[in-house]
Amino acid sequence: MHDLFICPRNVMRDNWVEACPKAKVYADVESIPKTGKREAIVWIHCDPQTLPWALESMRRILDLSPQCKVIILTNVPDQAEALLVLSQGAVGYCHAYSAPRFLKEVRSVVSHGGIWLGAELLKSLMLASKPLVGNSSKSIADQLALLTKREREVAIEAAKGLSNKEIARVLNITERTVKAHLSASFERLGLKDRLQLALTLNEKTHD
Repeated sequence: MHDLFICPRNVMRDNWVEACPKAKVYADVESIPKTGKREAIVWIHCDPQTLPWALESMRRILDLSPQCKVIILTNVPDQAEALLVLSQGAVGYCHAYSAPRFLKEVRSVVSHGGIWLGAELLKSLMLASKPLVGNSSKSIADQLALLTKREREVAIEAAKGLSNKEIARVLNITERTVKAHLSASFERLGLKDRLQLALTLNEKTHD
């Protein structure tokens, strides 16, 4: 998928260029050629004041090309705002000034069908569910049985909301190894991202 950036100033930041060197930037949705809207990852830059404009831009994009994936880039990240944009159809939400390698990771997750929430929001959502530790649900045990011992250890820590760096410290392994085990776990379990992993491995209680 190709990348399009929508920024009112019509200027690409250096970190965006490094993360997506072939991307094009436009000042608004109307400026994008019709062919450019097909199957694109659309990054929309906004701040708290221009959020309504960003949401309207996203709606126009998705109405015209439902197959597009929209990521909101914000100057001031906020959890409530993140939930709002995701509920409106965005598949990603992150800081506009993020490092290129971070933006590349966001792009990778989104392009493979996942949702990028950001570490803090993801952790909050995970903590809202019942902790995995001590959970004896047979369905969860069956899922974990598909993984190797180390993959299970990494998956359990990830399901608690820990970052790769935190998992590496807890298990005394490298972050690179954590990423490898998570990728293998996603593939074995048929999952796309950490949120799906958390929801799969955390037992839900229903009234």
